[in-house]
Amino acid sequence: MKLPYNPNDKKSIVDYAKLLKGKTLRQVCNIDEIKNNRKGKGHFGQILEEFYFFYKPNSDSEPDFPIAKLELKSTPLKQLQKQEYRSKERLVLSIINYLEVVNQDFETSSFWKKNANILLIFYLHQAGYDILDYLIKLVDEWSFPKTDLEIIKQDWQLIKQKIADGKAHELSEGDTFYLGACTKGANALSVRKQPFSKIPAKQRAYSLKQGYVNHIIASIAGETKEVYGKLIPSVAVAKKQTIEEIVISKFKPYYNKTVEQILKKTGVKINTTAKSFYANLTKAILGIELDKEIEEFEKAEIIVKTVRLKENNLPKEDISFSNFKYEEIVNEEWDESDFKDILEHKFLFVFFQFEKKELVLRSVKFWNMPHEDILEAEKVWAKTKEIVSKGKIVKEIVGTTRYTNFPNKSFNSVSHVRPHATNAADTYPLPTKDKLTKVKEYTKHCFWLNNTYVRDEIYLKK
Repeated sequence: MKLPYNPNDKKSIVDYAKLLKGKTLRQVCNIDEIKNNRKGKGHFGQILEEFYFFYKPNSDSEPDFPIAKLELKSTPLKQLQKQEYRSKERLVLSIINYLEVVNQDFETSSFWKKNANILLIFYLHQAGYDILDYLIKLVDEWSFPKTDLEIIKQDWQLIKQKIADGKAHELSEGDTFYLGACTKGANALSVRKQPFSKIPAKQRAYSLKQGYVNHIIASIAGETKEVYGKLIPSVAVAKKQTIEEIVISKFKPYYNKTVEQILKKTGVKINTTAKSFYANLTKAILGIELDKEIEEFEKAEIIVKTVRLKENNLPKEDISFSNFKYEEIVNEEWDESDFKDILEHKFLFVFFQFEKKELVLRSVKFWNMPHEDILEAEKVWAKTKEIVSKGKIVKEIVGTTRYTNFPNKSFNSVSHVRPHATNAADTYPLPTKDKLTKVKEYTKHCFWLNNTYVRDEIYLKK
């Protein structure tokens, strides 16, 4: 058949793609052909490729339009309450071939050959809708800005080096900033051989982190200028220094200074009693305006944690994460769990220490959880899921106090579970009624990092 666009001409492809904006697949594709050619309805991207662009979906190392050097990617959006759009998930690019990547350079790599220029189609995911009725909201070509590309090159090189070190099985999305190595496969048994170790490694794909995809969405929609402040002023700086090196160099002059001294030196006025005080202090040190987000942190989904140390180096508190919902955790698998997703982020820890009742900045450290510790955290998650599933949350009641079976600090050196609620009445519903108390809802809980783990494995570890 004669195609309605020229597959060898990038402009022709992009112009044809832009006709999708504001439409659904049902409106632009031959529905009868879809039904006749497929037992199921397939994924959105597969239908788009086969019944709008009229080529068979494939897993070639070449871009989808090889002559035009253009790769097609479709990805879902979610709509926020303020009618803003955000990415629903990371953008998966291409499978990492562990055996080949170690012999490649970035500029001639299969990754770059396939993903240098991407045609992005964003559609609004709506629960309960048939995928044929998802509305396509944004369509545009994307090429990486030069500064971002330097960071992506560094990320790619780190992934390659870890594979070359025989540690493909230890890859984590927290290793890198913009370009991640996400798990990709039907289940946990989807593994591949790696070249310098006999340990099978989970199949992974290059992916753009969800925060980076949000930046792409904002860029296409023209919404980036007012909300972001930059750490990296130019591509020349990005070639010389990593994000990590830049951040540490900005913090170092303030080491061993009190909060009051830091505020005086930065000259920035911040409300010291506000909940956002430490976040704003970090911005002040990094030279970012307080009303703006740190662009590089947003793109890399960096989680900033401020830790106050006692004089013996033990953090004053354990580190909390978001509450988990009982009805959700029982239906999760570890690889897709919220807890694992959080632990595979990159963190920036900012350590203050009490000294004669004053807080003194000691150090900052970029960190992501090592593979062996993630395996330990998985045990806490699995035990928690089991307890909720069986309805065995409450172990005993003494007076008015309920003691639970949730894993505590003695269960695991890395993590534990305990309440994270306003009060006992601040609850989530249970999937299974608690056997001892017969209640159908329970006080909100979350996973915590043990303060001893933060001291020994993050603050003190070189």
